[in-house]
Amino acid sequence: MATLELAANKGLGNVSMNMIADKVGIKKPSLYNHFASKEELVEVMYQFLREEAKKNANIGAIDYTIIFAGKSALEILKMMVGGYFNMNQQEHMLNFYKVIYSERSLNPMAAKIVAEETDKMMIATKQLFYAMEVHKLLHFTNPDMSAVSFAMTVHGLMDYKLDQSNGKCSYETDKNLLDDYLKWFCEENAV
Repeated sequence: MATLELAANKGLGNVSMNMIADKVGIKKPSLYNHFASKEELVEVMYQFLREEAKKNANIGAIDYTIIFAGKSALEILKMMVGGYFNMNQQEHMLNFYKVIYSERSLNPMAAKIVAEETDKMMIATKQLFYAMEVHKLLHFTNPDMSAVSFAMTVHGLMDYKLDQSNGKCSYETDKNLLDDYLKWFCEENAV
């Protein structure tokens, strides 16, 4: 959390192990007893924050039979996307992403984390789509590419919504764009 606070104030690239040790109140060699490098510390921070966010958003192991019971494809997609959105909107996770996203074009460590999170989202979406296909909730000509397209679109729409709220847009936009996309997607891939 000390690293996150420093990174939010100074930028991740400007934070040193010495600064982190000072913030925590330990000597730099003691910090190296726990983390071999700043990159390792940031990766552990990402994993920790992600797991905490998943717990706080009540996201655990997925049993598709239970999740799918009595629900339409649209309800399922809204639930899954809503869970992911809630996980990523938690204060610490949101602050972490603000730091990482702002530096991803210049900092290889930040780019790696953004790519890793995107990979996780695409894998989870592929698993969901295969299960939806098996349970005859949706049909895909190419489930893998449908999952990539869906994950990237949802990711982009979530970023767009965040950009709008942070930018305090003065023009009127379609506030239901994500819902409209989910409805369209279900219609396009109906069984």
